[in-house]
Amino acid sequence: MANAVVHVELIGPDPDRLRAFYAALFGWDSPAGAPVAPAVSDPDAYSFLEPVDGAGPVAGGIGGGPGFAAHAVFYVGVDDVTLALEQAERLGATVALPPQRNEGGGVTVGHFRDPAGNLVGVAGPR
Repeated sequence: MANAVVHVELIGPDPDRLRAFYAALFGWDSPAGAPVAPAVSDPDAYSFLEPVDGAGPVAGGIGGGPGFAAHAVFYVGVDDVTLALEQAERLGATVALPPQRNEGGGVTVGHFRDPAGNLVGVAGPR
């Protein structure tokens, strides 16, 4: 069975501006205050994308804050983030964010750069 994309994120140094931009462009509702690992976003600045009128974007979030580099990343669901990052390294990737546990959300995340330099995330229960 293939692993599915389970989450996308838009991160930047001014998450309020990002939220306003995507709200105006696509009508996405994303109030700040969602749980997040501090290495991913300023905890007070992160938001989950919420459905509007019963529909919505793929599961995702908007966040960041001062000191966070702008990037977009998608997360692939895995059983074990550490093992997935180790396998990615064996295949030629470099780890960009080692496993980070978000106890508030009950999830562990990590990032790697593929052999072409693209940022990819993995997320799972451990």
